[in-house]
Amino acid sequence: MTGRHLGTGAALAAGALAVTGLAVAPAAAVTPRTATITADCGARGSGSGTLTATQSGTTATMTLKSAAITAPVGVAADSITARLTLVRPDGTAVTFTGTRNPAMAAGDPVTIGPLTGTVASGDRLEGYGGSLRMTAFGITVTCTATGPQSPGPFVFD
Repeated sequence: MTGRHLGTGAALAAGALAVTGLAVAPAAAVTPRTATITADCGARGSGSGTLTATQSGTTATMTLKSAAITAPVGVAADSITARLTLVRPDGTAVTFTGTRNPAMAAGDPVTIGPLTGTVASGDRLEGYGGSLRMTAFGITVTCTATGPQSPGPFVFD
């Protein structure tokens, strides 16, 4: 009887250690977490913005904030449909989409995201060669990067 309790106790302890190991295992990480990119959005402005990336497994999010690019009209929260395309070194694209944004008045700095996309381990994604397309109330603004992002491409675990 003692052997069976000892075996059960050892199994429970091993299980608890395994669960604890999972709980403290590091989450997937993208580096860098932020990058600066310069883009041209035509009549809506041009200049630098900050892309912020997060990752959870194969799901990644991107948020863009820019004081140089302005909202074309006043918009309510979560009313801009956006598609951000980033490119891999081989030229293939990864698209991040969503309708997440804070409320903005016409002329306010633009914040878009988080936009969601799917990444693979080892993906290196760069804004230069990609684009951001935002649509609100039938008005579409397309932005294209004018140079590589700094400090470099996002690298996903």
